[in-house]
Order: sequence, then structure tokens, then C-alpha cells
Amino acid sequence: MSSAADAERPDPSSSHVSPTNEPRRFGLFHLALLICAAVGAVGIMAPGSLASVSGQITGAVFGALDWYFTAAVTGFLGLTLWLAFGRYGHLVLGQPGDAPEFSLTSWLAMLFAAGMGSGLLFWGVAEPMMHFSNPPTGAGGTGAAARQAMVITNFHWGFHAWGIYAIAALVLAWFGFRKGTPYLPGAPLRAVFRGRWVEPVAGLSDLVAVLAVALGVAGSMAMGVLQFHTGLSAVTEAPADAFWLRMVILGVLFVCYTISATTSLDKGIRILSNVNMALAIALLVFALVAGPTAQLLRGFVTGLGDYLVSLPQMSFSTYPYAENEGWFHGWTLIYFMWWIAWAPFVGIFIARISRGRTIREFALGVIGAPTLFSVLWFAVFGGTGFDEELHGAGGISQMVNENVTVAFFELFDLLPLGGLLSAIAITLVFVFLVTSVDSATYVLGMLTSRGSMDPPVARKLGWGVAMGVLAAALIVAERVDVVRAIAILGAIPFTLVMLMQIVALLRSLRDEGGPR
Repeated sequence: MSSAADAERPDPSSSHVSPTNEPRRFGLFHLALLICAAVGAVGIMAPGSLASVSGQITGAVFGALDWYFTAAVTGFLGLTLWLAFGRYGHLVLGQPGDAPEFSLTSWLAMLFAAGMGSGLLFWGVAEPMMHFSNPPTGAGGTGAAARQAMVITNFHWGFHAWGIYAIAALVLAWFGFRKGTPYLPGAPLRAVFRGRWVEPVAGLSDLVAVLAVALGVAGSMAMGVLQFHTGLSAVTEAPADAFWLRMVILGVLFVCYTISATTSLDKGIRILSNVNMALAIALLVFALVAGPTAQLLRGFVTGLGDYLVSLPQMSFSTYPYAENEGWFHGWTLIYFMWWIAWAPFVGIFIARISRGRTIREFALGVIGAPTLFSVLWFAVFGGTGFDEELHGAGGISQMVNENVTVAFFELFDLLPLGGLLSAIAITLVFVFLVTSVDSATYVLGMLTSRGSMDPPVARKLGWGVAMGVLAAALIVAERVDVVRAIAILGAIPFTLVMLMQIVALLRSLRDEGGPR
């Protein structure tokens, strides 16, 4: 879409920022592919070794730096809110007069589909039930445990997650649309800092971002395929333990996201994102109406209130004197790092679709609307599971602890038209996966094409193949903890990149923002 503002936008090639040269760009592309191929090969040939090494690395880093990651993530959220309500909130992500490229509905649908996607389906029932049966404190299986479980789940999926995404996206949107820099994580560093260290650090930042995106999305692909297989077995007579069937599902997924990746952003991803949201809302409304409606709405209001009240204390808690430090590392910290692993992907994608919005509109939209929807989602599906455990025949929590992928489909058996709901759910899982991987191929193409907003189709397809191989390696492992550990390996160094980006953003805003 072109406009008069396009002609006024600074050209990255004429900016004071020197774009990455051709040899380095190809070096980034091939080096990242080589590392991803190595991880994939180890995962396929020696899944046990991959599980052991990834677990040891994450365990050692968490043990030494859990306080740092907690403070950083909380700081990202606080900074987002400060920017929204502070003196820079009126500034436009673009040139003065730029209008939003997408409608508010399509914008929210696309950022939500890219940011959470199939994760809400995977964990919508499973996580509340797991905290309900095995809470970090107190006895499990009680009303108090259910209330605590909902607070924990909302904390993991709420403001902190979207605060990470918001900061990652805001930095790139500001420098990309306002300063005309390439859409690369290292571009803000090149734009603001000076010295011999800048280019090597910026280049390393680009590489870390590529690896974080590839590993993080491949992890989500693996979990999505496992859940899709479980749902297919629940709806049809498909064998539940057939490895070949999982590979077939992955192959079909590959074909679909490859086709979508060959279309333009305003066609493929936008259309699929709107379909995602329509199906998700339909599923949510039906479950709310068909289930214990009044009880679920009470749970939503109570859960939202409990979450807001507990938010300040939970934001800084690292459990230094408690025996449940292992629980904190295995749940909260894993989630924080998971969102950071997705930050370069979701950040670039959200930045790309957010031109023309003010910092205030951007920040409140990114952290507010998705969080509210997530709280409602968990209140309905997790609350239905609680109701069955506390007032019905029970059994869901036991099944979840045995196989986390069955949670959603076991819940649907309790509702009218359970077979139809399961069919809609597995369709939604699949479409969410296609959307996420399609978005990821676009972002990876941008990252390895000097930040081009229209990366070559061949490069997007190359990354589609790479992520398919990585996902196959993780499916071979068949363990959710391994998938999580691999996905967050790229996130560990990317927190440093985000901190440097924030310093660059604040310097740029200070220079241009002026008094309100």
C-alpha cells in the first residue's frame, strides 16, 4: 500500500545507518542454517543427548541468573506502561500523518495469532489443571488450589508475556518507520551507538535473533503436531502412538505453510489470522454457553481480580528461601524465557503491522487486549475443568498429568457436541500452526535479507524447510520438557540484546520526543 507518506519516508540506503553489506547477509543466512541443521541432526540421531545437554544448560543458567531474568521481564512490562502513559505516548510509529495499514480488528487478530497461537489450545485446560493438582504451595484438589492455579496461569500468559513482545516490537517499529533503518535487531544499535564494537555486537544480535526464532517456532510446531495427533485420534480411529502419522501431519503442515508463505502479507497471514480468531471466539462462546455459565463468569471476574492484586508481588518473586524454587524454574522462568525466545519473531512481525499507530495506542493494544482475552480463555476452559473436578466425576487432572496433550479433548467430552468441538479444535490448532510458521518464515526471511519488508520467496521457503527439520527432530524426542528447553536456548542471550535495544530506543526518544 502506497501513499504520500511513503515518498517522505527515509530510505534505509540513504540513512546515516550503513546497511549490512551483501557478504555479511549471506554469511548470516548460511551460518544460522548450519547451526539449525546441526541441532536438528543431533535431535534426530541422538534425542537423549539433545535432551541431556539442553536441560543441563538451561538448569545451570537458571540457577545462577533467575533473579536477572525475573527483573528484566518485569522491567520490560514497566517500561511499556511508562512509555504508554508518559511524554512519548503521542508519538507515531512512522512519519507524521501515517495512517494504520490494517484495521484495529485485523491488527489485533494478527498480533494475537502470532504471539500465542496454538499455545492457548495446548495449555488452555492443561496448565490450570496441573497447578490445581500440584500447586506450588498448599494442598491440591481444593477450591483454594483452583483459585491459586488460575492466578498462576494468568501470570504466565498475561501482561509480562505481552510486555516482552511490546518492547521488542516497539524498538523495531520506531527505528524502522521513524528512522528508516532495516528491520534487524542490530539496527537500533548501529543507529545510536558508535565504536568498533558496534558492528560485531549488532551482527551477533542478528544471529541470536535468527536462532531464537527458528528454535522457538520449531518447538511450538512440535507441540502443535503432538496435540493435533492426539485430537485426530480422539475424533477418528487414527492410531494414537503412530510415529509415522505425526510425520505425515508435519508434512501436510509443511505444504500448507509453504503455500501460504508464497502469498503477500495482506493476503495469506491476514486472512488466516482472521479465520483463527473467528474459530477461537466461536469455540470460546460455545464452551461458555454450554458449560456452567454463571460459575465460569464468576471465575473470570474473580480470576482477573486475583491476578491484578497478586501481580506486584509475583512480578518480583524468585522464591529465594522456599523449597519450591524448582517449581519456579520449571514453570514461571521457563515461560519468561519462552516468550523471550519468541520476542524477535513476534516483535518484528508486530512492528511490521503497526505502522501509523501512536506509542500509546500500540502499547495498550499489545499488552491489554490479548491479556484480557487470555484471562477469559483460561477462565472458561480451565474453569470447566475445575467444575468437573470439584463438583462432577473428576478424572481430568489425572489424565492431564499422564498426557498433557489430551486435556482439551477430554474436556470436550463433557460438553454437548463434543465430537464437533474436537474437530473444530484440531482445525484451529492446524490453522494456528500454519499462521505461526508462515509468519516465522516471513520474519526469518526479513532477518536474513537485510531487514527487507518483502523478503525473497526462496529465502522464506528455505527457512520453512529448516523449521520443518527442526520440528521433526523435536517430535522424535516426544517430550514437552525437551521441546521447551530447546526453544529457550536462543532466548538466554537475547535478553542482553533487548536491554541494548532499550537503551538505544530511550536515547532516540529523548533526542526527538521533546515536550508534550
